[in-house]
Amino acid sequence: MEKKRIYLSCPTMHGKEQEFIKEAFDTNWVAPLGPNVNSFEKEMAAYTGAGHAAALSAGTAAIHLAVKLLGIGEDDVVFVSDLTFSATCNPIAYEKATPVFIDSEPDTWNMSPQALEKAFEKYPNPKAVICVYLYGTPAKIDEIMAICEKHNVPFIEDAAESLSSTYKGKQTGTFGKFGIYSFNGNKIITTSGGGMLVSEDEAAIKKATFLATQARDPARYYLHSHIGYNYRMSNITAGIGRGQLMFLEEHKEKKQAIYKQYKEAFADIPEIEMNPMNPDGDSNNWLSCMTIAKGCSVTPDEIMDALEAENIESRPIWKPMHEQPVFEGYDFIPHNEDGSSVGSDIFARGLCLPSDIKNTQEDMELIIGIVRKCFGR
Repeated sequence: MEKKRIYLSCPTMHGKEQEFIKEAFDTNWVAPLGPNVNSFEKEMAAYTGAGHAAALSAGTAAIHLAVKLLGIGEDDVVFVSDLTFSATCNPIAYEKATPVFIDSEPDTWNMSPQALEKAFEKYPNPKAVICVYLYGTPAKIDEIMAICEKHNVPFIEDAAESLSSTYKGKQTGTFGKFGIYSFNGNKIITTSGGGMLVSEDEAAIKKATFLATQARDPARYYLHSHIGYNYRMSNITAGIGRGQLMFLEEHKEKKQAIYKQYKEAFADIPEIEMNPMNPDGDSNNWLSCMTIAKGCSVTPDEIMDALEAENIESRPIWKPMHEQPVFEGYDFIPHNEDGSSVGSDIFARGLCLPSDIKNTQEDMELIIGIVRKCFGR
């Protein structure tokens, strides 16, 4: 008999989503745009306090539009988190700009303010800073914002993983010029796929919406004076998002409980350290991660293999962008004075543990038991 599959993180539906979808079908609003899209934007703007929001086909689309709206183009330099998924960086390449990868710092695993300062010394005129909040944990936002403001450079928050996380009581994604969220299938809430661009700048969000709708000028016939994109969210997927948003805080509480259970369960194993939290923030703990002490004979692959043998999904930490073949040749600014990479070390010693909010107590005990066994406990 095949063992039950335990997932890393997968959608959790509640039934309210279906009501919004049914309404869309009943009113024949199944094409892109419609009442659910408009309402989802308003509800997300209200929840986050972001001001204004544009519902889009993906978080990547949101980053791309932020890059476009800032006028970033060929040969412009953009500072971007190194320890992240490639979707953070790809829009820089879309516009033929030049990414400069900024290392993590060990306290939160996010962009290092020290490395960012060094980057400004080397490249004094970047067009933007894009910072990721890794696995839901807020960065040292005050320090990064202060550096950006000192150099008069716009700040983009890749909050794809951190929706509902706060920093000093304020929602991540609402500090910079633009914030982006993702509703991919494994995120804390999902629309099956989709994203959101938010900003206090109403005119910028209106421009984003225009560009995302094929940049069609207001005319009776099809008139285009700008290159546009097919980036708008559909009324169906927005309906899923509206239903999911109602349960966001519940999802967050369950994610936090998973992290707490892992942390307590491994407290007696000195070789295990859970991903660090920012004391000035409240993380949604989208994924609970662990690192293994240097010199320990146990490897992340060994743990992932042991979990997979029981049909349990886990995965490595993001591989840093400066180590990716597609970004070979672009500059990397390290946190450490000796030139070594904090992000590369986290990648080498870390893994993401199953963090699905549907995990039962039995599931969690099974996962914990397998990990402990790898350390002879």
